[in-house]
Amino acid sequence: MEVGIVGLPYVGKTTIFNVLTNLAANSFATTVPNVGVVAVPDARLEQIHAFVATEKIVYALLRVVDIAGIAQGASKGEGLGNKFLSHIREVDAILHVVRCFEAAGAENGVDPLRDIDTVDTELIFADLETVEKNIDKQRKLARANDKIAIATIPVIENMIANLQRGVPVRAMGLKPEEQKLIKPLGLMTVKKVLYVANVDESDPTGKGPVVEKIREKALKEGAGVVAVCGKLEAELMELPPDDRTAMLHDYGLTEPALATLAHEAYRLLGQQSFFTAGPKEIRAWTIPIGATAPQAAGVIHSDFEKGFIRAEIYNIKDLIEYKSESAVKAAKKMRAEGKNYVMHDGDIAHFLFN
Repeated sequence: MEVGIVGLPYVGKTTIFNVLTNLAANSFATTVPNVGVVAVPDARLEQIHAFVATEKIVYALLRVVDIAGIAQGASKGEGLGNKFLSHIREVDAILHVVRCFEAAGAENGVDPLRDIDTVDTELIFADLETVEKNIDKQRKLARANDKIAIATIPVIENMIANLQRGVPVRAMGLKPEEQKLIKPLGLMTVKKVLYVANVDESDPTGKGPVVEKIREKALKEGAGVVAVCGKLEAELMELPPDDRTAMLHDYGLTEPALATLAHEAYRLLGQQSFFTAGPKEIRAWTIPIGATAPQAAGVIHSDFEKGFIRAEIYNIKDLIEYKSESAVKAAKKMRAEGKNYVMHDGDIAHFLFN
C-alpha cells in the first residue's frame, strides 16, 4: 500500500513524513520525492507472540512518498508542475497535510478550507487537461469501431462537465465498470483522501474549531481526518520508547502519529490484516476487505493462490482465549476453509497448496 503526502508550502508536510518514516528528509528537495517504507504498528503481533514462539516478527509495510509542496498554478507548470503531479498519479491514496497553526512565511493566516481548495483546484485542472486530451484519442478509436472507446466516450464527457464545475472524480458516483474504463488515465482526483490536520501543541488532539471545519468537509466527501501535531511527534522521536509513552499521556494521546495514520489509511482504503504464525516468523499481511482465502494466499506468493487447496484458519481472539494453537484445535475453533471463504480481520491462517 502506497500513500503520497501532499500540501501547500509551510504546512509541515516533510516534518510529518520524517516522523512517519524516521528519516531526515530535506524539505527543500525539488526534483525527486522522498520515499520511505515504514512498519505499520499492530499490537496483535505481540499478542500472538505471547502464545507462539518464533524467531522474528514482521509487520505490514506502508510506503510513504513525500511529494514536493504544491504551488498555485502547478497544473499549468508553475513550481514543479507536471513533475509534482506525476508522482501523485502513482500512489493508492493521498495524505493531504493541512496547516492548522500559525507559521512564519505562510500567507493570509490559518484557513484550512482555503488551503484545501487551492490544492484540489490544481488537481482538478490537471485531471481536466488529461481527459480533454484523451477524448480525442477515444473518438478516433470509436470511428474504427473500438468497443472500449465507444463505452469510454460518454464517461469522459460526463467527467469533463463535472471537472469544469470543480467536482473531483471521486465525488462523481462512477459505477465500477466506469471506473475500470478510466483507470488507465491515472487521474488524481479519483484517489481517496485522508486529511492530516497538522495542529499546534495547544490542541494536540485536534478538538478545536479549525480542525472541526476540516471534519465537516471530510464528512461530506467521505474522506478521513487525523489530527497530528508534527512538532510534538518530532520531539517524541528523540525520546526513548518508555519516555514517549509518558509524553503521549501528558498530551492526552494514546498512540503515536504513525499508528493513528496507518489505522485510518487502512479504513479509508478498505484494507484489513491477517496473520501467519510459526517458528520462523509471525507476520502481518495486508488484504482488501472481502478478499477470499485464495486471494489472501496470493499475497504471500502467487503460486499459493494458483495451487490453493484449503486453509486452516482461526482468529486471534481464539488464540488469546485458549492460549495455544493446540488448545484452539482441541476446542474445534480451527476450521478448514475452501476457496469461497472470505477472510476476516485478525484471522490467523495456514495455507495448503499444490
